[in-house]
Amino acid sequence: MSEKPSVLFVCVHNAGRSQMAAAWLTHLAGDRVEVRSAGSAPADQVNPAAVEAMREVGIDIAAETPKVLTVDAVQASDVVITMGCGDTCPVFPGKRYLDWQLDDPAGQGVEAVRPIRDEIKKRIEGLIAEVASEGTK
Repeated sequence: MSEKPSVLFVCVHNAGRSQMAAAWLTHLAGDRVEVRSAGSAPADQVNPAAVEAMREVGIDIAAETPKVLTVDAVQASDVVITMGCGDTCPVFPGKRYLDWQLDDPAGQGVEAVRPIRDEIKKRIEGLIAEVASEGTK
């Protein structure tokens, strides 16, 4: 088992909220946390408004691609966070499951995505404080 905590962000299309959350966690925690994101029905590409909103804060997610949610990804993660999108994950003992209720950026312009991006950042900052202390066991 890894010393480093692992977090999986899940949303149906893995194109907006979960991609922004993964990018924030990677950006803010660096290599202290292993980060994954996935969805049950991945989109063809990351939401362009999410790409633009993250670019505005200096984080480039343009090269990211939506990934399919697998049982292996859930099993390999310590914390599994759904993004208020109604997606469900396989449940395994010993995992921590959270559901962050966040507005859906799909079909929205960058103006509507900015507050979602900023809310995700706040939640990620709190998550880092939690998982970083757990990872030092």
